[in-house]
Amino acid sequence: MAKHADPDMTLLKMPSLRAVRSFVAAAKYQSFTRAAEALCVSQAAISRQIRELEAHLGAELFKRTGRAVELTVEGSIFFDAAQLSFVNIYQAAERIRSHHTSKRVVTLCCSPAFSALWLSSHLPTFFSQNPDIDLNLITTQNFLSMEPGARPDIFITKMAKIHDGYRSYPLCHDVVYPVCTPLYLESHPEIRTLEGLRDSVLLNLSPYGRSQVAEHVDWGVWLNFQHVDIEKRSPESPHIFNANDYNLLIGMVLTHQGVALGWNHLVSSFVANGTLVRPVEQELVLSESMHYLTFREDRENDDACCRLRDWLLSRFD
Repeated sequence: MAKHADPDMTLLKMPSLRAVRSFVAAAKYQSFTRAAEALCVSQAAISRQIRELEAHLGAELFKRTGRAVELTVEGSIFFDAAQLSFVNIYQAAERIRSHHTSKRVVTLCCSPAFSALWLSSHLPTFFSQNPDIDLNLITTQNFLSMEPGARPDIFITKMAKIHDGYRSYPLCHDVVYPVCTPLYLESHPEIRTLEGLRDSVLLNLSPYGRSQVAEHVDWGVWLNFQHVDIEKRSPESPHIFNANDYNLLIGMVLTHQGVALGWNHLVSSFVANGTLVRPVEQELVLSESMHYLTFREDRENDDACCRLRDWLLSRFD
């Protein structure tokens, strides 16, 4: 006769995974409405699941403040554990799924600017040469504080050392020069001189949210290297627009709204095809500043990861 297993109290006392999933979504978005949208269910369903989970735990997990919600102390404790557990479950499922499909999934992490201005135009070549690889892309400005459980196979960053267990390969130095459209240059011929450039509409990259960048180059810094003082702009000069979103600045340049500083590895393709031009020949070369490809050492025997790594490195050769 088969012996029956004793009751597993750990499993029996576990809360409903559906309720926990609703809780994680509500905590992540700080809103029952947004959680419902993210999980494609009704707000009433989210509220019901949260009530059931709170009843199961015997503790309130949220403080309701109008339409928003905030985690209680108990909620914060439970969220830290629940989120990590769901990430681990997801990643394990993805590893199993990808192992049993014909395609391999490689995770790449880079900045939003690199993904939009460099990667997007180069990826068609990679996919045509590697039809058996799917790419999972994560963009961030905060490479040192990833979400729990997130461990990309490859980083593109300005940091030679980012996490333990990774090996870094140098990609390129920073080379910075002004760029605008041919139409803008034709309408503003005065920007062919450094002084005229200083007194033009300047689209400026601000340092906010960029604390992990080793150095920051804005118009004041760049002009100073050319022995031009930005503080001597004419009182009649047009505006300087500041933003910490480099994609936005390049978008404004492309719509003829002013001049921005171009990082060569991000704008060289626009210059090469004539979409953008360099109104002056001067440039700033930061020979001590490097961009790096950082690769997980435990992926050295993973063919798909190595192919993406080698392809990226070849593009910068």
